[in-house]
Amino acid sequence: MLGEFVEVYALMGENLSTWLQPMAALVIPRKRGEKREPKRLAVHYHAEKRLADRLRRAGGPVERRAIFATMYNELFREVPDHPRLLSKGASVAERERDIGWDLAQLRAFLRPGITFLEVGAGDCALSRRIASRAGQVYAVEICDQTREPLPGNVRLVISDGRSIGVPAGSVDLAFSDQLMEHLHPDDAVQQLRNIHHALKPGGTYFCITPNSLYGPSDISAYFDDVARGFHLKEYTLREMKATFAAAGFTKVRAYVGARGWFMRCPCFVLEALESALCMLPARTRRRVADTPVVRAMLGLRVAASKPA
Repeated sequence: MLGEFVEVYALMGENLSTWLQPMAALVIPRKRGEKREPKRLAVHYHAEKRLADRLRRAGGPVERRAIFATMYNELFREVPDHPRLLSKGASVAERERDIGWDLAQLRAFLRPGITFLEVGAGDCALSRRIASRAGQVYAVEICDQTREPLPGNVRLVISDGRSIGVPAGSVDLAFSDQLMEHLHPDDAVQQLRNIHHALKPGGTYFCITPNSLYGPSDISAYFDDVARGFHLKEYTLREMKATFAAAGFTKVRAYVGARGWFMRCPCFVLEALESALCMLPARTRRRVADTPVVRAMLGLRVAASKPA
């Protein structure tokens, strides 16, 4: 794969810009605003893949937690032009847009006075917004990223990436957005079991994560056919259903849409689309899956229910 050659040349310090650009263009048809030179993309890819490989090889959750605690700081030191660092000043409008889309997806589930759980809450911006209509909000994160006091009905819960430290059977609605793909598959299953334990009978977990068929959706999109960076596992809908079932969820509903407009879609329709795409060569599959209409259907938005 191209990614293996990139690692070799990156280690040798070669200037990749003269040949990597056309090859990268063959791997992914559009860059979605990426402005860095191919050589810098290669440096980013090599650094992230090396750190992610440490996570994949780790002997268990304790070792993974220790690696995860420092790997982003290490990545940002090696990749000072990382988009997350460069976009800090311009991210407020995008963050507000994303919160609006999350609220649109959750609208049908947000009843007044509910107990809401956000997993991977980040700066707790969404949890703050939902606090005005919820009775209790739990914001689960691996470290405190808040910048100001939280509303009185919002409690920050620090997690090891697997635990969900809230009262059992207390949550009406749990939610995560762009979290599950960052978890080691073993940790993802355990976290799902813990979310299931936290939900009330009949409670719902709404999970959003990219579909592997239009991926990879991390830096390895430029070099590989599967995610090898900080997306430790990207899923299809069929894989998501099996993973949720293993954690005790009995019903999974799928939703399609984009830009704040979403509707329920039968799982069998989306699974048939996935099966059809899987029959295509990898490069063709990605080009088709990454078109706006197909991407709006494939993006994984699933609502999994705990038995009543």
